[in-house]
Amino acid sequence: MKQLLESSLKSAVLYGQHYLANGKVASYIPELAKADPHQLGLCLITKEKEIYHAGDWLVPFTMQSISKTFSLIAALQTSGYQKVFSKVGMEPTGDGFDSIVQLETKQLIPFNPMINAGAIVTVSCIDSKDPVKEFLDLVHKLCANNEIKINEATYLSEKKAGMRNRSIAYLLESDHILEGDPEIILDHYFKMCSVSVTTKDLAHYAWVLANDGLDPTTGERLIEGWIVRIVKTLMMTCGMYDESGEFAVKAGIPSKSGVGGGIVSVAPNGIGIAAFGPALNKKGNSVGGTHMIEYLSKELNLHYFANQSDITA
Repeated sequence: MKQLLESSLKSAVLYGQHYLANGKVASYIPELAKADPHQLGLCLITKEKEIYHAGDWLVPFTMQSISKTFSLIAALQTSGYQKVFSKVGMEPTGDGFDSIVQLETKQLIPFNPMINAGAIVTVSCIDSKDPVKEFLDLVHKLCANNEIKINEATYLSEKKAGMRNRSIAYLLESDHILEGDPEIILDHYFKMCSVSVTTKDLAHYAWVLANDGLDPTTGERLIEGWIVRIVKTLMMTCGMYDESGEFAVKAGIPSKSGVGGGIVSVAPNGIGIAAFGPALNKKGNSVGGTHMIEYLSKELNLHYFANQSDITA
């Protein structure tokens, strides 16, 4: 089994490399434009906490939209289900992740917590004197790494370039959906997006989600089961921007991407996976990362709607 997993990850990286020329790094945030489009990394953790990796698996990158899953957990833990989902919906949307049109023409509350509008509202629902500290404490616990911190250069770059997110926040405030000072909430949001991680960190997080919020090695519950189910469901239906449906068909693994190039994937059988590749496709997902996850899903039979008795790992 060990040899199979090692071989599969190395083959997945080689497979993903074939698609890198089809992608480009994010340029609308100047700091992200400095990323190396040729980098590609992968990490997988089994239920028994065996770690497998290939490529640039320890290269740091910022979470960006992957942070939306952590902020959703923090909001649900501190404010509860009713409060959060009175402010944001649960439905997928075919619009871009930074769309403003849907707020004006379809419904007042954002469609889901995985788009920018929904994430900004979700951040505002974190009931804490220091929402950023609450967020970072959660990240440290779920990634098992207390050294994780905000990338200051990316945060300042994102804050300076975030005019579209400002438009979204003030529109939400004008409709009485966003509670609090939009600039303060946006500052929290930008900081959360700018937290720097590696695929090892995110694979550990995915591993916790894959085991229903438990640490199998200690038996400690890190996230309540009902929160895990909500997060995994929204990752499956909304986690890959407006490519979520196609990715669900091809890979069939609840996943969340970010324009920093990361993808976190919660596989069956207690397996956590994370991929990294800053070259993005037109939907804003890592072009190499999506193909690597799809490759592993097929190679190891990890599709959630496959015959679970046939799962390899």
